[in-house]
Amino acid sequence: MDPVQRVVATDAARDLLQRLRQRHGAIFLYQSHGCCDGSTPMAFQPGEMRLTPDDLHYGEIDGVTMWVGRTQADYMQGTQLILDVGQGSLGSFSLEDAEGLHFKARTRLWTDAEAAWLAAHPLPGLATG
Repeated sequence: MDPVQRVVATDAARDLLQRLRQRHGAIFLYQSHGCCDGSTPMAFQPGEMRLTPDDLHYGEIDGVTMWVGRTQADYMQGTQLILDVGQGSLGSFSLEDAEGLHFKARTRLWTDAEAAWLAAHPLPGLATG
């Protein structure tokens, strides 16, 4: 079986990521899980948000890495994250907010075969040191 992608993106999300990279250079995504931002994916430039050893590399979309906290990854382990775009600003610190857009996460359940592959390939953690 080919590697299972934990995160995929709609064409609209891929287009927005490309525009953000053209404007800001290197960026990364973080699946928020706090009280204020709900569970919305957010885009940052390196250095705007500090990753910790509890943040896991969840996947990559067109060269943009996606990170998620360990607790959130445990919560999401039964589903694939589908990155999409919504209209309107959420008033967040995410880079796309200035464009009057926001990333949103949709999900789908894994098939039995996908779940078995994922169980054999756990998420790599953030290297420290």
